[in-house]
Amino acid sequence: MFPIVNKKELNSNVTLLEIEAPFIAKKAQAGQFIIFRVDEFSERVPLTIADYDREKGTITIIFQKVGLSTQLLGAKEIGESILDFVGPLGVATEYDNMKKVAVVGGGVGCAIAYPQAKALHSMGVEVDVIAGFRNEDIVILEEEMKAVSTNFYLMTDDGTAGEKGFVTNKLKELVDAGNQYDAVIAIGPVPMMKFVCLTTKPYDIKTIVSLNPIMIDGTGMCGGCRVTVGGEIKFACVDGPDFDGHLVDFDELMNRNSVYKAREAELTRDHACRMDKLAKDLIQ
Repeated sequence: MFPIVNKKELNSNVTLLEIEAPFIAKKAQAGQFIIFRVDEFSERVPLTIADYDREKGTITIIFQKVGLSTQLLGAKEIGESILDFVGPLGVATEYDNMKKVAVVGGGVGCAIAYPQAKALHSMGVEVDVIAGFRNEDIVILEEEMKAVSTNFYLMTDDGTAGEKGFVTNKLKELVDAGNQYDAVIAIGPVPMMKFVCLTTKPYDIKTIVSLNPIMIDGTGMCGGCRVTVGGEIKFACVDGPDFDGHLVDFDELMNRNSVYKAREAELTRDHACRMDKLAKDLIQ
């Protein structure tokens, strides 16, 4: 069992949990992920590591409560535990002596962009962070990202916070202004990552994306997380989750990610708490 030692609601749909997991914290690096299971009846869900503290022996995860499993996880409180917490999984991000990087995060993807910026900042790299959200109500980690960036740009679709526009608008503006990036790291919704790659490709800027396909075991055995990169089949759990964004078949990825949306909505709608059912049976 893995105890929850800290919890914070970042907005109405996004939760931060700090989990006691000393063996994972000892080896975790930026770009890697864990797989959790709330209890013995739950599905296995991958989440990228948002932060880690080797001294405290904790791993921080940040997630959006969009399906049954993340809603169950979000209902947990400090002092409670989750059954399974496996990791670190995946290949850590390779920075290749980068000197200037743009880190682009979209929505809850900023929870994954943050550790990338933090790692680069700690190595003395010049980091421009571009964070995009629909509106000011769902902005997360603003101060944390400012603290690990050379320049921080907040974008919202409606202009209620920061500048109005998309992250791709700001990225193109910065490149056209003469910023010479060794790489762009883009993390967020798949359509956002796709359009970031379309923005950087004409400039021939190396672009790294972190992919989030359907995943089950996290060890390359099930094949559920397969993605097409450069015309070849790759497994995000063992070959990634980082890939060259200019080689990713984003349309295929979006189609695969949507396969179980109807089933997930059905499970969320029909879920009944087993404890509530037990209580009703005892009363009867």
